[in-house]
Amino acid sequence: MKQVLIAFDQLINTVVYVKADGFGYADETLSARAWRLRDESSAYKLINALFFWQNNHCRGAYESEINNSQLPEGYR
Repeated sequence: MKQVLIAFDQLINTVVYVKADGFGYADETLSARAWRLRDESSAYKLINALFFWQNNHCRGAYESEINNSQLPEGYR
């Protein structure tokens, strides 16, 4: 179920248009994108508040994208 939720998150990211960025990347979550655009938008603050039990959720999602640690073992 976790993979389905991540796929849905990535789908939503691709259809959300942000003036400073256009449409999102297909393999990027909303959280990672919010952190990537933190200088243009404060959306990361809202997302971090939603994931209050995780310390700096958006930064972690972004770092996971950069390090490819979100990929299954066979793709790393």
